[in-house]
Amino acid sequence: MELYEAMEKRRTIRVFKAPATEQQLKKIVLAGTKAPSARNIQPWEFVHVEDPALVEQIAQIKYDITMNMAKGNPDAEKMATKQKDSFNNASVLAVCYQPMGEASTWLAIENISLAAVAEGLGSSIAFYMGEPKAKVEKLIGLPEGYGLTCILKVGVPGEEGFDRNNSPYGPRRPEYTWLHKNKYEAK
Repeated sequence: MELYEAMEKRRTIRVFKAPATEQQLKKIVLAGTKAPSARNIQPWEFVHVEDPALVEQIAQIKYDITMNMAKGNPDAEKMATKQKDSFNNASVLAVCYQPMGEASTWLAIENISLAAVAEGLGSSIAFYMGEPKAKVEKLIGLPEGYGLTCILKVGVPGEEGFDRNNSPYGPRRPEYTWLHKNKYEAK
Protein backbone atom coordinates (compact mmCIF):
# COMPACT_ATOMS: atom_id res chain seq x y z
CA MET A 1 0.00 0.00 0.00
CA GLU A 2 1.29 3.44 -0.89
CA LEU A 3 2.02 5.75 2.09
CA TYR A 4 -0.49 8.47 1.21
CA GLU A 5 -3.20 5.85 0.73
CA ALA A 6 -2.47 4.43 4.20
CA MET A 7 -2.70 7.94 5.67
CA GLU A 8 -6.05 8.50 3.99
CA LYS A 9 -7.45 5.11 5.07
CA ARG A 10 -6.26 5.24 8.69
CA ARG A 11 -9.15 5.48 11.16
CA THR A 12 -9.46 4.99 14.88
CA ILE A 13 -11.02 1.57 15.35
CA ARG A 14 -12.88 0.84 18.58
CA VAL A 15 -14.35 -2.57 17.68
CA PHE A 16 -12.13 -5.48 16.71
CA LYS A 17 -13.02 -8.89 15.27
CA ALA A 18 -9.67 -10.50 16.05
CA PRO A 19 -6.22 -9.54 17.32
CA ALA A 20 -3.23 -9.09 15.04
CA THR A 21 -1.24 -12.24 14.44
CA GLU A 22 2.15 -12.50 16.12
CA GLN A 23 3.79 -12.03 12.70
CA GLN A 24 1.70 -8.92 11.94
CA LEU A 25 2.41 -7.46 15.36
CA LYS A 26 6.16 -7.96 14.98
CA LYS A 27 6.08 -6.44 11.50
CA ILE A 28 4.20 -3.30 12.53
CA VAL A 29 6.23 -2.82 15.72
CA LEU A 30 9.40 -3.09 13.62
CA ALA A 31 7.94 -0.34 11.41
CA GLY A 32 7.47 1.72 14.57
CA THR A 33 11.15 1.40 15.40
CA LYS A 34 12.05 3.02 12.07
CA ALA A 35 10.75 6.34 13.42
CA PRO A 36 13.21 9.14 14.10
CA SER A 37 14.29 9.72 17.70
CA ALA A 38 16.32 12.43 19.40
CA ARG A 39 20.04 11.64 19.04
CA ASN A 40 18.95 8.22 17.67
CA ILE A 41 18.50 6.93 21.23
CA GLN A 42 15.47 4.86 20.19
CA PRO A 43 13.83 5.23 23.63
CA TRP A 44 10.87 2.99 22.95
CA GLU A 45 9.94 -0.23 24.68
CA PHE A 46 6.87 -2.28 23.75
CA VAL A 47 5.03 -4.66 26.06
CA HIS A 48 2.65 -7.03 24.29
CA VAL A 49 0.03 -7.68 26.98
CA GLU A 50 -1.48 -11.11 26.29
CA ASP A 51 -2.61 -12.17 29.76
CA PRO A 52 -6.43 -11.78 29.75
CA ALA A 53 -6.44 -10.82 33.45
CA LEU A 54 -3.94 -8.01 32.82
CA VAL A 55 -5.85 -6.80 29.76
CA GLU A 56 -9.04 -6.77 31.86
CA GLN A 57 -7.34 -4.69 34.57
CA ILE A 58 -5.96 -2.19 32.05
CA ALA A 59 -9.38 -1.94 30.37
CA GLN A 60 -11.04 -1.43 33.77
CA ILE A 61 -8.67 1.43 34.57
CA LYS A 62 -9.69 3.07 31.27
CA TYR A 63 -13.36 2.50 32.18
CA ASP A 64 -12.79 4.21 35.55
CA ILE A 65 -11.03 7.17 33.90
CA THR A 66 -13.93 7.67 31.49
CA MET A 67 -16.52 7.40 34.27
CA ASN A 68 -14.64 10.02 36.28
CA MET A 69 -14.20 12.37 33.31
CA ALA A 70 -17.84 12.02 32.23
CA LYS A 71 -19.38 12.65 35.67
CA GLY A 72 -22.77 14.22 35.24
CA ASN A 73 -23.08 13.14 31.62
CA PRO A 74 -26.15 10.92 31.20
CA ASP A 75 -24.19 8.82 28.68
CA ALA A 76 -21.22 8.27 31.04
CA GLU A 77 -21.85 4.55 31.56
CA LYS A 78 -22.32 3.98 27.83
CA MET A 79 -19.12 5.89 27.00
CA ALA A 80 -17.07 4.09 29.67
CA THR A 81 -18.36 0.67 28.64
CA LYS A 82 -17.50 1.41 25.01
CA GLN A 83 -13.95 2.36 26.07
CA LYS A 84 -13.58 -0.85 28.08
CA ASP A 85 -15.08 -3.02 25.32
CA SER A 86 -12.58 -1.59 22.81
CA PHE A 87 -9.97 -3.89 24.36
CA ASN A 88 -11.96 -6.98 23.33
CA ASN A 89 -10.44 -9.06 20.51
CA ALA A 90 -7.48 -6.68 20.15
CA SER A 91 -3.76 -7.10 20.53
CA VAL A 92 -2.84 -4.84 23.44
CA LEU A 93 0.50 -3.11 23.14
CA ALA A 94 1.87 -0.88 25.90
CA VAL A 95 4.09 1.69 24.23
CA CYS A 96 6.65 2.85 26.76
CA TYR A 97 9.63 5.16 26.90
CA GLN A 98 13.01 5.27 28.53
CA PRO A 99 13.85 8.42 30.53
CA MET A 100 13.48 11.61 28.47
CA GLY A 101 12.17 9.78 25.42
CA GLU A 102 8.40 10.17 25.39
CA ALA A 103 8.18 12.49 22.36
CA SER A 104 9.96 9.97 20.12
CA THR A 105 7.50 7.22 21.03
CA TRP A 106 4.64 9.19 19.47
CA LEU A 107 6.49 9.06 16.15
CA ALA A 108 6.79 5.28 16.54
CA ILE A 109 3.06 5.06 17.30
CA GLU A 110 2.21 6.86 14.06
CA ASN A 111 4.44 4.49 12.09
CA ILE A 112 2.77 1.50 13.77
CA SER A 113 -0.70 2.89 13.05
CA LEU A 114 0.09 3.40 9.36
CA ALA A 115 1.77 0.00 9.07
CA ALA A 116 -1.33 -1.55 10.66
CA VAL A 117 -3.47 -0.11 7.85
CA ALA A 118 -1.10 -1.59 5.27
CA GLU A 119 -1.58 -4.98 6.99
CA GLY A 120 -5.39 -4.68 6.86
CA LEU A 121 -5.54 -3.91 10.58
CA GLY A 122 -6.96 -1.06 12.61
CA SER A 123 -5.68 0.64 15.73
CA SER A 124 -6.81 2.77 18.62
CA ILE A 125 -4.99 4.66 21.37
CA ALA A 126 -5.92 4.55 25.06
CA PHE A 127 -4.23 7.36 26.99
CA TYR A 128 -3.57 7.39 30.74
CA MET A 129 -2.31 10.15 33.05
CA GLY A 130 -1.58 10.57 36.74
CA GLU A 131 -2.51 7.79 39.16
CA PRO A 132 -4.22 5.62 36.50
CA LYS A 133 -1.04 5.78 34.40
CA ALA A 134 1.05 4.75 37.43
CA LYS A 135 -1.29 1.79 37.99
CA VAL A 136 -0.84 0.57 34.41
CA GLU A 137 2.93 1.08 34.62
CA LYS A 138 2.98 -1.08 37.76
CA LEU A 139 0.79 -3.76 36.15
CA ILE A 140 3.20 -4.13 33.23
CA GLY A 141 6.30 -4.00 35.44
CA LEU A 142 7.97 -0.86 34.10
CA PRO A 143 11.26 -0.07 35.86
CA GLU A 144 11.84 3.20 37.72
CA GLY A 145 12.28 6.15 35.36
CA TYR A 146 10.45 4.51 32.45
CA GLY A 147 6.96 5.65 31.49
CA LEU A 148 3.85 4.60 29.63
CA THR A 149 3.10 6.68 26.54
CA CYS A 150 -0.17 4.90 25.76
CA ILE A 151 -1.85 1.58 25.20
CA LEU A 152 -2.20 0.85 21.49
CA LYS A 153 -4.93 -1.63 20.57
CA VAL A 154 -4.43 -3.33 17.20
CA GLY A 155 -6.50 -5.90 15.35
CA VAL A 156 -8.83 -6.84 12.56
CA PRO A 157 -11.37 -4.01 12.29
CA GLY A 158 -14.92 -4.83 13.30
CA GLU A 159 -16.10 -1.39 12.15
CA GLU A 160 -15.21 1.23 9.56
CA GLY A 161 -14.36 4.02 11.98
CA PHE A 162 -15.71 7.52 11.58
CA ASP A 163 -15.82 9.15 8.17
CA ARG A 164 -13.43 12.04 8.66
CA ASN A 165 -15.76 14.44 6.86
CA ASN A 166 -18.88 13.35 8.74
CA SER A 167 -17.57 12.64 12.23
CA PRO A 168 -19.98 13.02 15.17
CA TYR A 169 -17.34 15.39 16.57
CA GLY A 170 -17.57 17.70 13.60
CA PRO A 171 -15.99 18.00 10.15
CA ARG A 172 -12.28 18.23 9.49
CA ARG A 173 -10.84 21.69 9.16
CA PRO A 174 -10.60 22.92 5.59
CA GLU A 175 -7.22 22.22 4.07
CA TYR A 176 -4.49 24.73 4.76
CA THR A 177 -6.53 26.75 7.28
CA TRP A 178 -3.90 25.53 9.77
CA LEU A 179 -0.89 26.68 7.73
CA HIS A 180 0.62 30.08 8.57
CA LYS A 181 3.64 31.96 7.25
CA ASN A 182 6.19 33.53 9.55
CA LYS A 183 3.66 34.22 12.33
CA TYR A 184 0.34 32.84 13.47
CA GLU A 185 -2.53 34.76 11.95
CA ALA A 186 -6.14 34.20 13.01
CA LYS A 187 -8.28 33.22 10.04
